[in-house]
Amino acid sequence: MSLKQNLHNLKEKYKGTKMAPAFNAIHTFLYLPNEVTHGGTHIKAADDLKRTMNIVIMALIPCLLFGMFNAGYQHYAAIDGSLRDNVLANFFTWDNFWIGIIKVLPLVIVSYGVGLIVEFIFAVIKGHEVEEGYLVTGMLVPLIVPVDTPLWMLAVAVVFGVVIGKEVFGGTGMNILNPALTIRAFLFFAYPTWMSGDKVWVYDAVERTGTADAISGETILGSYAQNNMALVETTYSNWDKFFGFIPGSVGETSTFLILLGAAFLIFTKIGSWRIIVSTFVGAAVMGLIFNGIVNADIITESSKFYGLMSTNWWEHLMIGGLAFGAVYMATDPVTGSQTNKGKWIYGFLIGFISIMIRVFNPAYPEGVFLAILLMNVFAPTIDHYVVQGNVKKRLKRAKVKTA
Repeated sequence: MSLKQNLHNLKEKYKGTKMAPAFNAIHTFLYLPNEVTHGGTHIKAADDLKRTMNIVIMALIPCLLFGMFNAGYQHYAAIDGSLRDNVLANFFTWDNFWIGIIKVLPLVIVSYGVGLIVEFIFAVIKGHEVEEGYLVTGMLVPLIVPVDTPLWMLAVAVVFGVVIGKEVFGGTGMNILNPALTIRAFLFFAYPTWMSGDKVWVYDAVERTGTADAISGETILGSYAQNNMALVETTYSNWDKFFGFIPGSVGETSTFLILLGAAFLIFTKIGSWRIIVSTFVGAAVMGLIFNGIVNADIITESSKFYGLMSTNWWEHLMIGGLAFGAVYMATDPVTGSQTNKGKWIYGFLIGFISIMIRVFNPAYPEGVFLAILLMNVFAPTIDHYVVQGNVKKRLKRAKVKTA
């Protein structure tokens, strides 16, 4: 008897019981449902929730693979700085990917394992089907945390994020906060020393050098926050920043791959191009304002805000998690604005506030996740006023016609 038939028999055996959603979820995940629609529907479409989640995951896979490579590359480059002189020669080195696999893959496994267990428990308790919403969240979480995040810490944060960020609101489609960012926020506030944003971890340095358990160095944002602009300019080129050969969280470093993912999401009509574009525009405007303040000599070079404030506006778009947040987080269809005009306002404010937080909070030189969570809360308000504005315009037109 095949596995599919066994699962079908279990579904029938436990039909109507609390365990039915668990068996249904496993069966649907592995196989096409036994009963599908053949006719009689008013609208037929290929985009259901599971397909939507799978498309987003496909867009994230290049960032995951590159993050695995970059974890190893940053390790060897920290030990031997001359490797940065010829990045491409070291790109296809298996050692780089191996370090990334043994450090990043456990994060993915814990994220999915713990998150899906919580989803199954709530499905059994509530008696509803297991929802596919966590398929994307489980992939996003390992990509937005430092590579050295302890697994137990990640597991605690995942439980908090799924329960508080989604299930208490009613599950997938009902949450007001992005679950992945809720997990990231919990880690930031509960374990700030691990999420400071100014360190990159290097694996197994004791075996290689015999001097230390690990090597730590500042990320680009951390260096700018400490006014170490010269160190960044001599170590990393603009191409390094664009293609992702820089330290940072697992999936956020390669702006090039993130933009490819954005093109894929826009082409498949999963991600909103209005939110993505307006987020970059908002960040650019805030960056230009800060550049203008520096060029006008309003602040001195000794100011603690000078480093990130003097960073070129276009450079802000390539470093840190801004691009990743704009493409994969801000475009969440559940927590973002729904109206077209609202999407422009929503995205612009995310980018604008992200750079503001980045500059004025040098202790944690990144603000995109806080900006997105803030705008998640205000997204319904933005849509409300957009709709009310349209209603007033139509009433005015109606009055003119009847006059």
